[in-house]
Amino acid sequence: MSDATTQTQRLIDIMAALRDPQTGCPWDIEQDFASIAPYTIEEAHEVADAIQRQAWDELPGELGDLLLQVVFHAQMADEAGMFGFADVARAISDKLVSRHPHVFGDESRDKSAEQQVRDWEAIKAQERAAKAKAGVLDGVALGLPALTRAVKLQNRAARVGFDWPATDQVLDKLREETAELVAARDSGDRAHLAEEMGDLLFVMANLARHLDIGPEEALRAANAKFTRRFQSIEAALAAEGRRPEDSTLEEMDRLWDAAKAAERD
Repeated sequence: MSDATTQTQRLIDIMAALRDPQTGCPWDIEQDFASIAPYTIEEAHEVADAIQRQAWDELPGELGDLLLQVVFHAQMADEAGMFGFADVARAISDKLVSRHPHVFGDESRDKSAEQQVRDWEAIKAQERAAKAKAGVLDGVALGLPALTRAVKLQNRAARVGFDWPATDQVLDKLREETAELVAARDSGDRAHLAEEMGDLLFVMANLARHLDIGPEEALRAANAKFTRRFQSIEAALAAEGRRPEDSTLEEMDRLWDAAKAAERD
């Protein structure tokens, strides 16, 4: 038995012990799918964060945390008589084989990565049809991060021709939605303002899609840049024995510009 198989089985056994009604951990025992789902999402983001930071020494642990989530859900399902970890592994293995006929079947591998993506989407569409999911947008997970789900919804609609042909039209829509947001702000109607904010974000996601930029990745990078530059402000003020609340906006703006310039040098 390989070490990977041994360690996987060990993890499954540990999870079963933690969920044992008589001898397990009270916290683990009282969890259900709904209570664990937020942790699953959080752990996936922490994997992405480690990759973004190129923290390769942290990645095995973060991937382990994510694998634990899979095992946790599978254990709860097994207890309910629905399915087990083996069914989860079998399902993804079968899916990978069926969606790669150019590797596991008799189709030619002589095609571009872009063509393989189109073929993958065509196979997924056939699978949705077989599951009686006739709607173009059916199956786009509700639990995805909102920006990611927006892009997936837009990609689905684009495949049937519901899309702007060029970036210029998206930019026109962006200007239109910005004006509507300003009007909503001035109206004092908070519900309308929130709606228009959502519309603007949706168009921003569409613009990123047309520019072939992942909006989640772009925003994550912007968050990191903001954090880095604000920490530079804190460090500069700390060198003088002060904190940001002891400073003025104008001074912090100057320190921000200095941090920005230092990054370009």
